Amino acid sequence: MWYAVFKRPFRWLSKWGYRGRTEGEENVPREGGVILAANHVSAIDTYVMPALMRRQVTFPAKAELFAGDRGLSSKVVAWFLKAVGQVPLDRSGGRASMDGLGPIVAAVKEGSVAGIFPEGTRSPDGRLYKGKTGVARLALATGAPVVPVGVVDTKVTGKKLGFIPWADHPVIRFGTPLDFSAYAGREEDRKLVRWVTDEIMAAIQELTGQTYVDAYATSIKYGGMSDEEVARRTLPRPGGGPAPEPRG
Repeated sequence: MWYAVFKRPFRWLSKWGYRGRTEGEENVPREGGVILAANHVSAIDTYVMPALMRRQVTFPAKAELFAGDRGLSSKVVAWFLKAVGQVPLDRSGGRASMDGLGPIVAAVKEGSVAGIFPEGTRSPDGRLYKGKTGVARLALATGAPVVPVGVVDTKVTGKKLGFIPWADHPVIRFGTPLDFSAYAGREEDRKLVRWVTDEIMAAIQELTGQTYVDAYATSIKYGGMSDEEVARRTLPRPGGGPAPEPRG
């Protein structure tokens, strides 16, 4: 119920305020578990994409945001996330991170649409960066189709309506679903997980036309990677190796 209540103003803002639109939404199955994997260029991506599409989208959010143990504002955030059906994700890395996918795996298996930004953070400069493997592990753990999503022109213009950041004609492009069900259950196979991740990122790149950098966006934002190293890591596309053989 609360999802529909909150969606109405965001849909109005995205469609009539920003003049946003979708392309290829027919590629999103009308029922059953689905994973939406999108690039991330703006803070408004998180509400423009679900606001403009028909099906309800579940996003994993940092597990600590659900605790509500840091004062009144944190309690409001925790209530909101739970009310609109979002699920906690452990982002500490390693085995804990894989175990932390449990709530979103359950949601997809129950027929929900999960929204994932594989880069893990917003692009610092509009380029597409290396995908983290959580999206591949989710796909392999559930067997659900992955719909690549290209988010275009969601960068805020600098203008605001009150406290609301403004965007100009954003477009959400839904690509052809990717089927990795032949590899289902192999989410611990590191080489396979990286190949699946790269295939997903390549499909996103086809929708956006972004330049691809084979490095995590956090390396640019927080790691101080030099311009020379970024140039060296700029590639035509993510991955590109042959498809692994399915096991019998």
